[in-house]
Amino acid sequence: MSESHPSRRGAGPSDSGSIKVDVSEMPRVLQRITALSLRYPGRMAVAIGCSLGAAVASLTLPRLFGGAVDQAQALLEGGAAHASEAQAALWGTALLVIAATVIRGLLTMMSGYQGEYVSQRVGYDLRLQFFQQLQRLSFGFHDRIHSGDLITRGMLDLEGARVFIQGGVMQAVSLVLLLGFASYMMLSADLTMGLIGLAFVPVAGWALARMGFLLRVTWLRVQELMAVLTLTMEENLQGIRVVRAFAGKSFEMAKFDAASLDALNFSYKRITLRFRAVSVMTVSFYGSMGLLLWYGGHKVAAGTMSVGKLTEFLTYMTLLQTPIRQIAMIFNAAARATSSGARLFEVLDLEPEIADAPGAKPLAPTKGVLRFENVDFCYDQGGKQILHGVSFEVAAGQTLGIVGPPGSGKSTIANLIPRFYDVTGGAITIDGQDIRDMTLASLREYVGLVQQEAFLFDSSIGHNVAYADPWAQEDRIVGAAKTAQLHDHIAGLPAGYETRVGERGVALSGGQRQRMSIARGVVPGPGVMIFDDSTAAIDAVTERRVRDALAEATAAKATIIIAHRLSSLMHADNIVVLDEGRVVERGTHAELVKQGGVYADLYELQTRSDAEATLDEDAILQGVGG
Repeated sequence: MSESHPSRRGAGPSDSGSIKVDVSEMPRVLQRITALSLRYPGRMAVAIGCSLGAAVASLTLPRLFGGAVDQAQALLEGGAAHASEAQAALWGTALLVIAATVIRGLLTMMSGYQGEYVSQRVGYDLRLQFFQQLQRLSFGFHDRIHSGDLITRGMLDLEGARVFIQGGVMQAVSLVLLLGFASYMMLSADLTMGLIGLAFVPVAGWALARMGFLLRVTWLRVQELMAVLTLTMEENLQGIRVVRAFAGKSFEMAKFDAASLDALNFSYKRITLRFRAVSVMTVSFYGSMGLLLWYGGHKVAAGTMSVGKLTEFLTYMTLLQTPIRQIAMIFNAAARATSSGARLFEVLDLEPEIADAPGAKPLAPTKGVLRFENVDFCYDQGGKQILHGVSFEVAAGQTLGIVGPPGSGKSTIANLIPRFYDVTGGAITIDGQDIRDMTLASLREYVGLVQQEAFLFDSSIGHNVAYADPWAQEDRIVGAAKTAQLHDHIAGLPAGYETRVGERGVALSGGQRQRMSIARGVVPGPGVMIFDDSTAAIDAVTERRVRDALAEATAAKATIIIAHRLSSLMHADNIVVLDEGRVVERGTHAELVKQGGVYADLYELQTRSDAEATLDEDAILQGVGG
């Protein structure tokens, strides 16, 4: 089994416990989200223009209603002589109200459509950018963060940032326009009544601002809890066979229920915060309206104000009720977007630890000689050193075997060659060229790595084999499957190479998945082939056939075989024995056995174990026969 290295599973760019509420981040994050919408200036201009038109259409209604009331009063007081004239005026006002309402509805619809279109386009752009960033970030990043947290950021957090454009920016624009114009008209018509009508605004603003701050805290916590919930579900689904085999259903249900209950409790807190703020806003709003009625009623009774003018003020307040209520939605969207956007941008702003150096050139192989020159390596700066001064060389047409106990650094060597990590000392060269001076694309095209863990996609067998070269001809795919001793099995399937392997290759056995991985590594024909314990799940007879076929397929390539089972690398031109990250022995199989060192002890142990297993099997067969 490949050795593991120090990692902090579940920790991300910012550990959950270390995230602090930083109000100063809100303007920066919201400004950045808003700037994304400006990539579509035409549609945003149309959306804002339609919001402006809808606001103007809405603000004509109070005067129309006020005029209608005065006209109706004149009709009652004027008698029959002015009845027809007053009725005509009322009909005209009614038609204007209908026209203003229709125009407002159409413009609001157009504004909402354009705003939602921009919001969805920004979401599309962010999804592509986030997924591309995950492909760019180095293995060191993925070692430190759990996939469940990344899925939460790429789905829930991204959605929280996206909806701010429609639920925050566009709603805020509509609110500012309506509140601004209505305030001007109310204050210019009657300063005292305007102040009374707008008295609820600072009270509601304070309540909603406080709610926004607290919602930021709860949204951050909810996102963390949802990441835990996603992780729990993901691990359960991936290990469903283990859960069933060990009757772990009750334990898994309890674990999921605890994580779900934590998320539910914080959701309740968010609901409580929101409705408290909405209640304060509603009470203050109707309080202002009551005072306006009382003061305006006295003015009407004194004859200093018409009933229509009072109706106009009340209609202004009625129009403001809906946008003022949306302050809660705006703050809610802003709070969610701040916490979600901060978590999303945290990943998007990371620079890959492994990237092309300035002026990096494509690999230009000549003889195809791979060399390790006094290589040192540790996964974490200041952490335990995994490799100490490792040196070896393997040329094209040669096979190098690497053996050692678990944790000795074997798989680390395999991961350093395609530059999944950078060495911390020494150098790795191909034909004298340091791999850090090459472009990653050309290096990884030249180096083929077949790992012990054979990950397969839920696709057809043919697509999985040809993954490294999707445009490979069918004869190359079949040839690779034959090399991996898998073709006969595939040919016997009803759908042949079109057979789906299921999630993570569940339809195949462990040995078949490993052979599929070997076939996938052979298809592109790389210049350096690395087999990292890639035949551990294959029986000895099949392994021998695979090894013979690979010897022919890789005859002109530099080949490295990492294995615990010595029969997998006894044929190698040279064998390196590792212990605690150091090369303790090297030579051919015969030379190492003759030395009587670590390799010889391991060979004797494995040979004795195989012999004992054979004797036990013979005894069982004899007992059955007797």
